[in-house]
Amino acid sequence: MTAILTFITSQTQLPKKSVENTVKLLNEDCTIPFISRYRKELTGNLDEVQIGDIVKFKEQFEVVEKRKLAILKTLEEQEVLTSELQKKIEEATDLITLEDLYLPFKKKRKTKADTARENGLEPLAKIIMAQSRSLGTADISSIALKYVKGEVKSEEEALEGARHIIAEWINERADIRNMLRNQLERYATISTKVVKKFIDDEKAQKFRDYFDWNEALNKIPSHRLLAILRATSEGFIRNKIEIDDEKALSKIEQKIIKSKDATSEQIKLAIEDSYKRLLLPALSNEALSAAKEKADETAINVFAKNLKQLLLGSPLGEKRVLAIDPGFKSGCKVVCLDAQGGLEHNETIYPHAPKNDMKGAMNKISSLADAHKIEAIAIGNGTASRETEQFIKRIHFKNPMQVFVVSEAGASIYSASKIARDEFPNYDVTVRGSVSIGRRLQDPLAELVKIDAKSIGVGQYQHDVDQTKLKSSLDTSVELCVNAVGVNINTASIPLLSYVSGIGPKLAENVFNFREENGAFASREEIKKVPRLGGKAFEQAAGFLRIKSGENPLDDSSVHPESYKVVSKMATDEKVRISELIGNKTLLQKINLEKYTSEKIGLPTLKDIIKELEKPGLDIREEAKVFTFNQNIKNITDLQEGQLLPGIVNNITNFGCFVDVGIKESGLIHVSNLSDSFVKDVNEHVHLHQQIVVKVLDVDVERKRIQLKLHKLN
Repeated sequence: MTAILTFITSQTQLPKKSVENTVKLLNEDCTIPFISRYRKELTGNLDEVQIGDIVKFKEQFEVVEKRKLAILKTLEEQEVLTSELQKKIEEATDLITLEDLYLPFKKKRKTKADTARENGLEPLAKIIMAQSRSLGTADISSIALKYVKGEVKSEEEALEGARHIIAEWINERADIRNMLRNQLERYATISTKVVKKFIDDEKAQKFRDYFDWNEALNKIPSHRLLAILRATSEGFIRNKIEIDDEKALSKIEQKIIKSKDATSEQIKLAIEDSYKRLLLPALSNEALSAAKEKADETAINVFAKNLKQLLLGSPLGEKRVLAIDPGFKSGCKVVCLDAQGGLEHNETIYPHAPKNDMKGAMNKISSLADAHKIEAIAIGNGTASRETEQFIKRIHFKNPMQVFVVSEAGASIYSASKIARDEFPNYDVTVRGSVSIGRRLQDPLAELVKIDAKSIGVGQYQHDVDQTKLKSSLDTSVELCVNAVGVNINTASIPLLSYVSGIGPKLAENVFNFREENGAFASREEIKKVPRLGGKAFEQAAGFLRIKSGENPLDDSSVHPESYKVVSKMATDEKVRISELIGNKTLLQKINLEKYTSEKIGLPTLKDIIKELEKPGLDIREEAKVFTFNQNIKNITDLQEGQLLPGIVNNITNFGCFVDVGIKESGLIHVSNLSDSFVKDVNEHVHLHQQIVVKVLDVDVERKRIQLKLHKLN
């Protein structure tokens, strides 16, 4: 335990006690949301990000320890493990150091050095490496001649074979590898050249900037490196990692060559061979992999931030919605949903070309709005979206009607999924897609958890980054969002329930099936009756599951059942019922929390309880707001420099954000155009789906690129 705590605290700079208690909780299968929300006394009030860092470095440590055991076992089997080597391996704290220690013993394909050894040339290599000053050129030559036998046909072949062995020894020296790593880390450049046959290739043109490119590897932005690597993998360009070869060779020579004599010439040749054939190819690949890993981490962080903002998008709430998946030739697919997202009606209207049944479509929408008591209309933002929005706004509804344009990203993925088929077995994909659009307006979080996060399209190069790390990061983002908002256990879908702390996919099914068979849960206590949902799962999940209008008013709050007794004592002491305590801010503020502290409950938890009792079940998300694009802008040719336009942020990257201004192409606000002063983090200035006003700086119709500047935040 000491080793892992030392490692994590050195990486995070967090208090040792906080790290120790957090690691213990993680080992007890506690989740990040549960630990950050309900174990503040133990962690020293660490937040989700800090606990996430502890999880990351805990996993890193465990990977290294697992590799150590595997290496030690292999070396023991080879009977080459010395006490000194074992000590070095046990003290290693990273995989690179471990692999360097293991390299001389690692089984590999037959090398030139292996062949030279088989030909009996290792003694000659040792004589050369001894660098005896008494040896002249003639002496080296005569010694080499002694090894001319069997497969070795000449003096030069003997010397060459000895150099191959020396080259391998040099390659296996950790100090030399680390010195070159340092050179690559500080001075490496990545250069690219187009493959000639693709110079005029249409698909290659999006990578045109990298047809002839050169940049410091340690300064290249994440998005640029990922673009270069994608262009390379698609065969359009070739890339190369380079450093100053002469400087690198000189540094190696300084470490090995003791004096200028006959042996030094042979060693110098061996150094050049080792550098070009063994060291540089391996370590430049390692440097590129490290740069890619760093680029992946940056891209994944951006993706996770965007996903979080999208999931915590503004919900309309429990309102009756008419949703439209717009289209021209195939018509507009219309569904009517009740306040809980249940499908009540579906049909297709044809207000646009070629049928142009505008009048019939208007009458149909108007009658559906009346019949189903519709309170809001959701229109997908795909093909024919603007035309459908304009058509809807021409209808005179009996009651005020809010009209929203909703992102369709990933809706087609959902509509063809097993989840959608299970929900709507008797309807086709077009109906399911429209339902998804309507539900996204009602509650984005509840609907978006049904879709693979990678399909939502709120990042760049999501298919190029490490897929395991991406999935882990996105799953964590979804889990944190779901638990931050809380889940109504009596209405939640299986996908939504599966992200609740401690639940997971299988228990989510059990909860859903129990609810279907026995009706709505009346209390949190009843949750314990769900098959296979044991004490640990209940502990982790209960505080995040809400029961509306239940037997205990605390069941619709984030107060954990383990704290019900202390709330009950507060109410008793104040001579009121718990229901009278809830929402009574004046009374709650008077309570002396010190008298309720104990070994298990401290001030951080008590303060959270008071905050929750003031506004129980408060949704942390903003309310949905109606938005309208400039109705005169239909396509990119309508844009002019200097125009001010309303827009919605639809993607965020490290180099800026993309904005939907109501046409097919999104415009880019480069990071330098977000503010007049330096911008370190794009997310500090804008967030996903934020309504803003932008100024058009430049329009490239041919390349379909729009440059924008942030004018005003809404």
